[in-house]
Amino acid sequence: MLTWLSRDNLDFPPLEKALREPNGLLAAGGDLSPERLTTAYQHGCFPWYQEGQPLLWWSPDPRTVLFPEELHVSRSLAKLMRQQHLRVTLDQDFAAVIKACSEPREYANGTWITDAMQAAYRNLHERGLAHSVEVWQGEELVGGLYGIAMGRLFFGESMFSRADNASKVGFATLVSKLRDWGFVLIDCQMPTRHLHSFGARPISRDDFAHYLAEHVNAEAHWLGSEENPGIHLS
Repeated sequence: MLTWLSRDNLDFPPLEKALREPNGLLAAGGDLSPERLTTAYQHGCFPWYQEGQPLLWWSPDPRTVLFPEELHVSRSLAKLMRQQHLRVTLDQDFAAVIKACSEPREYANGTWITDAMQAAYRNLHERGLAHSVEVWQGEELVGGLYGIAMGRLFFGESMFSRADNASKVGFATLVSKLRDWGFVLIDCQMPTRHLHSFGARPISRDDFAHYLAEHVNAEAHWLGSEENPGIHLS
């Protein structure tokens, strides 16, 4: 039976209560307050719903993740990154990145990044939890991604590309930096061919929960202790 959340209770049901079909549906209702979103990621679930649907919370089994040390960069992408035709930055324009991620795609109808979702994650960005990666061609924003950093874990949410390989350059650059900063896992949520090409792979929900318990509250070095948001990554 699906659990319905009240607005005054931040507790989520145990992950093993998630439905098998649809895979990982854990709860419905609640809100997108910073406190609930923070609790959700710490618990191992995330919001995902379409405009007009109730707010839905998911914890799929298996969970697609990428271990930074297992990052695979193709020869063609590595060559493109060395050429430095694209410039990568961090946290320079979160609002523009999440807005671009919400725009219609050729392969999908509608978007799950609603206006309410954008506002909620901008709020998390202002609190230092949500981060954006921007990919620039000259002064034009041509790609990027955003997600949540907690402890030594990064929870990827969405990416976009307006130029060939722009999102790939941004993602590969971020993963390399996360590896240098001591992050142990990147949550990719659901499997895609794009993510698998980078080395992402499935792990069980139980294993994912173990990584959460060990690392989500660990001391981390996002950007290193001496660096500031808005830096250039490449």
